[in-house]
Amino acid sequence: MNNLTKAYHHCESIIKEHSKTFYKAFMLLPKEKKQAVWAVYAFCRQVDDIVDEGGNPKEELYAFKQSFDAFLQGHLPSEEPMWLALQDVFQKYEMDVEAFHDMITGQEMDLYKKLYYTEEEVLHYSYYVASTVGLMLLPILAPNNKDALRQDAIALGQAMQITNILRDIGEDLERERIYIPIEKLEQAGYSVADLKMHIVNNKFISVWEDMALKAEKLYEQAMSSIDLYPLHSRTPVKGAAYLYRAILGSIRKKGYSVFKTKHFVSNEEKREIISQI
Repeated sequence: MNNLTKAYHHCESIIKEHSKTFYKAFMLLPKEKKQAVWAVYAFCRQVDDIVDEGGNPKEELYAFKQSFDAFLQGHLPSEEPMWLALQDVFQKYEMDVEAFHDMITGQEMDLYKKLYYTEEEVLHYSYYVASTVGLMLLPILAPNNKDALRQDAIALGQAMQITNILRDIGEDLERERIYIPIEKLEQAGYSVADLKMHIVNNKFISVWEDMALKAEKLYEQAMSSIDLYPLHSRTPVKGAAYLYRAILGSIRKKGYSVFKTKHFVSNEEKREIISQI
């Protein structure tokens, strides 16, 4: 097994461990494209881990940015296999460098901003942390139509991030982060104190559903141009969207218990969703 193959296997192990949903959806791609997705995911995961788990995230993120700059100048910044795999991806595809920079910026926002007041702020944040990933993948998934698909790829990222936010309210509170718009909660007569007490009542549910409706509209927008993807990419993209969207239904079924429960779509449900696409 050569070093590049090993590097891709390393990236595969990262996506397999950390995102079974994406792994399942993108398994359906041709081998070369599937490997490229794994490499991009490994890059994103490394930035995410620095911010969420790093001992000194500001310094570590600064060092990572310098490594990425060196990478863009044609150097492999370290022995980390992700860089070797990513170098191969950048040689094969016309990658969107700005999207990579924007994704790092999005993760950096978590170091400085922990409270979100308006839906506009949430959508702005969602572009940087999630839509950018879609833009990073577009040259791999739909090289000939990446410009035409740009806005809908942004919409899909925002839909997925809002879904994450609605699922992870309790987990985020433990990190003293509130991404569900505080302004909307207060307008509904529900306070941050209520949120910290994990109160699930009609006021909370009305705001949760308002944001879920926003996500569902964005999913619909994203799927409106699915025919612009090459055939081999359509099912993986639809799969990722439908599997993620199903998280909202799972939360509803379980009575909006977002404070103590991590909601996910079961393997059986995943198989059923994929089979219907």
